[in-house]
Parts: sequence; C-alpha cells; structure tokens
Amino acid sequence: MESSAESHGGDGAPAGYAAARQRLLADGEMSGPPRRAALAELTDRWLAALFADAATEAGVSGASLVAVGGYGRGELSPRSDLDLLLLHDGRGEDSAVALLADRLWYPVWDLGLALDHSVRTPAQARATAGEDLKVQLGLLDARHVAGDLALTSALRTTVLADWRDTAARRLPELDELCRERARRQGELQYLLEGDLKEARGGLRDATALRAVAASWLADAPRQGLVEAGRRLLDVRDALHQCTGRSTDRLALQEQDAVAAELGLPDADVMLRQVSESARVISYAGDVTWREVSRVLRARSARPRLRRLFGGGHTGAPARTPLAEGVVEQDGEVVLALTARPEKDPVLVLRAAAAAAQSGLPISPHAVRRLAATVRPLPVPWPAEARDRFVALLGAGAATVQVWEALEAEGLITGLLPDWERVRCRPQRNAVHTWTVDRHLVETAVRASHFTRRVHRPDLLLIAALLHDIGKGRPGDHSVAGEAVARDIAARIGFGAADTAVVAALVRHHLLLIETATRRDLDDPATVRAVADAVGSAGTLELLHALTEADALATGPAAWSSWRGALVGDLVKRVAAVLAGEPADPEPAELTAPQERLAVEAHRTGGPALALRAHADAPPGQEEEAEPLGVELLIAVPDQPNVLPTTAGVLALHRLAVRTAELRVLDLPDPVGGPVLLLQWRVAAEYGSLPQAARLRADLVRALEGSLDIGARLAERAAAQPRRRGEAPPPRVTVAPSASRHATVIEVRAQDVPGLLHRIGHSLEGAGVRVRSAHVSTLGSNAVDAFYVTDGEGAPLAPGEAVEVARELESALSDACGPV
Repeated sequence: MESSAESHGGDGAPAGYAAARQRLLADGEMSGPPRRAALAELTDRWLAALFADAATEAGVSGASLVAVGGYGRGELSPRSDLDLLLLHDGRGEDSAVALLADRLWYPVWDLGLALDHSVRTPAQARATAGEDLKVQLGLLDARHVAGDLALTSALRTTVLADWRDTAARRLPELDELCRERARRQGELQYLLEGDLKEARGGLRDATALRAVAASWLADAPRQGLVEAGRRLLDVRDALHQCTGRSTDRLALQEQDAVAAELGLPDADVMLRQVSESARVISYAGDVTWREVSRVLRARSARPRLRRLFGGGHTGAPARTPLAEGVVEQDGEVVLALTARPEKDPVLVLRAAAAAAQSGLPISPHAVRRLAATVRPLPVPWPAEARDRFVALLGAGAATVQVWEALEAEGLITGLLPDWERVRCRPQRNAVHTWTVDRHLVETAVRASHFTRRVHRPDLLLIAALLHDIGKGRPGDHSVAGEAVARDIAARIGFGAADTAVVAALVRHHLLLIETATRRDLDDPATVRAVADAVGSAGTLELLHALTEADALATGPAAWSSWRGALVGDLVKRVAAVLAGEPADPEPAELTAPQERLAVEAHRTGGPALALRAHADAPPGQEEEAEPLGVELLIAVPDQPNVLPTTAGVLALHRLAVRTAELRVLDLPDPVGGPVLLLQWRVAAEYGSLPQAARLRADLVRALEGSLDIGARLAERAAAQPRRRGEAPPPRVTVAPSASRHATVIEVRAQDVPGLLHRIGHSLEGAGVRVRSAHVSTLGSNAVDAFYVTDGEGAPLAPGEAVEVARELESALSDACGPV
C-alpha cells in the first residue's frame, strides 16, 4: 500500500526521511542528547507530513498524533521503537480512522522501524490507563506531534489529573512492578552484562521516579539523577550503533566496541560509568519509595487520629534516642535536635552504626547535613570512631543500605580516601557477582557471621573490608593491597601489632583457597609453606574465616562444601605445624570405597569405578547441595596415559569435570602393587548421568587402544559452531619451590570440553609422569595444578620444567574452539 506522502519530496517521503536519518546517525560530530533530540525532531517532521496528507485523504479532522513513552520524552536512540498514539474525538467514521491509521503505520513498517501503536479516543485512552499501569506511565510523557493540538492538550491534562487523584493506589502498584523487575533482572550497578533498561537502577526506574514526582506525593533526590539517566542513554545509543539492533543488554562481547564508540579508553571505564549511574538511580529510588510509604502511612493514620483526638491534634512524631546525637523518627535514623556535626567528627560513624545495628535506613537529609558540615576525623582516629566503624561493619546485611547512603554523599571516600580506586570498579569475571567495592562490603557482611569463632572479630571485619583494596593498582592486588591496608589500619587507629595482622590477612587472603584446591596437601612442603607465610595460630584463625567470607561474597561458583572441607583440612594441618608438630603427615588411610575399588582394579587388571550422587550434601540436606556435581571414583593399575584417557572418556560422555584429583596408592601386602586413584566431581552438560557400566566399558576400550578418543573429540569439535567472543589465551607456569618431591605445573585456561584430555595428553607426550592432579573450575575458567616427575620419579630439572610448560601452553593455544 503506497502512502500519498511518497508523492512529494523532503522529509515527508520515506526515502527522504531514511536518508536524512542515516546521515544524522553517521555524523561523528553529533552524539548524546543533541543527537537524540535531533532524531526526534527529524522523526516528528516526517510523521507530521505523513499525518497531514493521510488526514486529508481519509477526511478526518478531529484527530492528533501523539508521541508517548521514550519518544514522547524525545529520547530516541538509533534503534528505539516509535511509541505512537493516534488520538481521535470519536465523531469520524471508523473506516476513515482506520484508513488514517494505515496511512501512518505502513510507511513506518516499510522502513523497518519498530512501532508500538494504538488508536483511541480520549475516553478510551483514560480507561486503558486506569487498567494498565504501563499505558498510564507512557501517557505521562505524551507529546503532541501533529493534528489537533487541543485534543492532545486535553488528554495530557486529564491523564495527569487522573494520575494525581489515584496516586495513593497506583504508586504502591508501581513500586511492586519495579521490585518484581529487579528480582528478574538484577541490579545494573553490579551486573557484568546488565540490561540498561530493565535492571534495577536502569532507565525504567528513572521513568518510574519521574512518575512519582508527577504525582506530587513525593520526589526523588535530584542531585546527579538527570546526568545518570543521560549516561545510560548514551551507552544505549552506542550499543545500538555497534550492534545495529534494538537491544538494551550490554553483552560482554560488545563492551569494547561500545566503549570505543563512546570515546572511552576501555570497557572498564565504560562499565564503571554505568555502575555509577545505576547507583545514583537505585539510591534515589530507595529514598523515594521510602518517602512514598511514609506519606501513605501518614495519610492513612490521620483519620484515625482525628477520631481519637479531634480535628485539632497536631502531635509531633515520636523521636527515640539511639546514640548520642542520633534518634529514630518515623522509621528512619535522623540527627537529634541538639546534634552539632560541625563540632562532633565521630557523629557520622555513630549515626551509621546506630542505623545499621537497629536495621533502619539513615535519613538522606541527615546524611546530606553530615556531608556538608561534619569535621574530618583526626588521624589516627579516636577509639570511639574505630569502635563505631567496626560496629557498622559487624551489623550484618543491614550494613549495606547504610553504607550506600554514606557513599551517595561522598562520606565513605572522606573517611577512606583509598576507597575511590575501588568504587564502582567492575570485575569482568563471571565468577564475581559484585563490583569490587560492593564485594568488599559483602565480604564484611559475610564475615560478621563468623565473629563468634575468632578471638579478634574487629581485625576480621577490617580485613574483610580491605582484602581487595589493591585492585585497580599495578601488579598483584594482594601485594599492592597489603601496603594500602597497612596505611588504612594505622589511619583507623590500630596499633603496630594489629596493623601487621591486618596487612598479613590482606596479603594472604587467597593463600588458603588456592593452596587447598591447587596443591597436594600430603606434601610436607605445602603445609610448611603456608605455616611460614601465616606465622601464628591467631592469624591462621582469622585467615580461615576471611577465606570463607571472601568466597561466599564472590559468588556461587567460588565456594562449596568440598572446597570448605579442603580448606578446613589444610588449616588443621597448618595449625599442627604451628603448634610444633612435624609437617610430614602419616600416610592417609583409604576410605572403604577407595580400598574396595583399588583392590578390585589390582585383582582384575582393569579399571574399577563408582558414582556417588550428592557427595557434597550434608546428611539430610541432599536436595540443597550446590550444583558441583557427583563424585566419581576410578581405580586403575598404574600405567601410562590414565589421566588423558579417563578425561577423554568423560568428555565423550558429555561430563563436565568440576574438580579432579589423582594420586598413586601403594597397596599394602598381601595385595601389593601401585594403583592410580582418581577422584572426580563431574556433572552432565545436559541430560542425565551415564551408567557406571557404560563409562567403565568405554574406559577399558580406550586404555586398550580400540577407542580413538582424539578422533572422536575432533569430530565433535568440527560439528559444533564456533563461540562468539574471544577468551584470554591459556597460561602455563611452573610454581617455584612448591614441592620437594615433584615439579608443579599450573594451567589457567578457558574451561572447554576435553581440556583435561589435551593437558594430560601433552604431559604424557613430554615424557613426564603425573604424580597428582588438582583440578578446579571457577565459572568458565579452569585453574589446574599438576605434580609431575621424570621417569625415575624425581622432580624435573628447571630448564626441562620450563620447556614442558612452554610446550603445553603452545598445545593449548593451538587448539582452536571447544573440543
């Protein structure tokens, strides 16, 4: 169907509009709000020309074209939908109105533009808005484009009046809509691949805050709010330009290109800007919705008070003292009338601790007053300030909202200047749930649950808050963080001995988890190295609690009961050494299942295996176990190629290896003979686990050489599509002095099916024997350690070890795509 608008030139013709639109979007000199406004204006002119011709052709006079939603606000991104309402007075023929609509909608569709359209009378529009909150929100941004201006103006007036009249009923509905969306989409300020529109703190929430302000019932904090929304819109514009699609999800593979489009140095800078903007909007939302609730509670209470006390009752709200200069009023923590922040530098921490410990939000007005008037704390801090700071950190989950309120007004960086480096800093690693700063606060929240199991809970909480403070600085963040933590602990007012403990905890906060999962705990050198680094039983106790808190605050992939058991075993061994016991352990006794399988393997001369489900679940909690997989035990008479062969068989059966350990057992007489014992945690990539008998049959064939694993895996790789994006290249290193009995080779690589098979095959090809293997998977990353020896059972010579590592890294780098 051809529109009569095509008969004339200029912007009214689709071709003319399309060309002008393309020129505008290709103009590298224009971006941001000016480009969005120019695109909206260009679209207005085109649609107005279409409307004029179509209205004349259809013979409709009492009608107007109205932009609603984002288009109504003039916020047109390159691939935004056009949200349009064809408004008519209802006096024209239905067929004429339908013809008018066709003449408007079809040219839009013909250009491939997304269109959200409706045709209504003012009464119908009001009725639909009354039933559908999303329609109501769109109409609050209604803007006249063409036709009868009086018709549009009358609708805007009535819709706004309806919104204000029904605000007490509709705002709680809007609040719940925002909460439900946040539950589905998460918090934009912390997400690695967030939805700029739908996630909490995104563009939808900014729209909701404008709707609250339009109700006259409450208003959002204005500082930085407009700028935050503009930044998110700028990022969305760049995302549309880079992808050529109408998308709001900031996918990892697009982030570098989006940053370049915005003229930023890298994706980290862009993500930090997104996080900062989302944080401003989220905090404004928290404050606004609390104020809405307070106003609605007050309104509902007034009739009851009038009935009880008569119409003249105007009692002031109750104020309950919480601490010196701090009171509770109407569900918030506020400053007492006698408080003098300009003379009381500890007041900010006293108020924050009181709010967190009582589980109440701190009033934004109180925070703003503190930020404007409070004096800086002397350095070192007085004892009361240090005590209140520790109390704030130890309050548990309630710490988060208080911390965010202080941070919104710059009070945290005033207290801890080094905090600025980690504030809103992204962690482009799928294992991490939070940005660096929020992760540090979350770690303190987790550590607050462990304060009863350590002798110095204050040092635990401070170390939890500071353990990643070195991120964003050059070099190893643990090393850099040690120096920063030492300065901060002294600034806070800890003595030299306590400051040294905090610094040591920060320096070694990864020591226990990395050693427990990547090293052979039966090797005396492993335990002795940890004991030497920790130095004392008190520091070990604190480090154990910090390790668990850090892992729990990282994300679900970072901690499990299996990892907890390994760390606990390591701590027990190190504590014994620190108590003066020898580092050389007694040979570990075999469990009954291990002994049975080892004896069976020796007796039959072939592999024996067993699958045990829910290996990580405590008794009675099997259904709540983390998805780390099931335990697979395999015993095989000692022979070459066991590790790569077994790993290849598991890959053929589409079993993902979550963890793996390999060790050599010397069976006691009269059985005798070395047997390899492999302990795995495996999970089915999809579907159910294979039967143990099928695994054993394929393992027997593979060990005999009748099953060509390499060829089968290669066939599967060739049939699979390539993944989008690029993973960092693998890295293989030799860990110096990690063991007196073997050479430790560490592998960090993208976790793909068959990775362990390739590693084992390369090591076997290099002529080394794998004495033990310690494999773990964190998100999409494999972090593996292999204890290898030469053919005589001795550690490799340094030059040989480096060459083996280089060959393994080359082999992994040459393997393209998943296996």
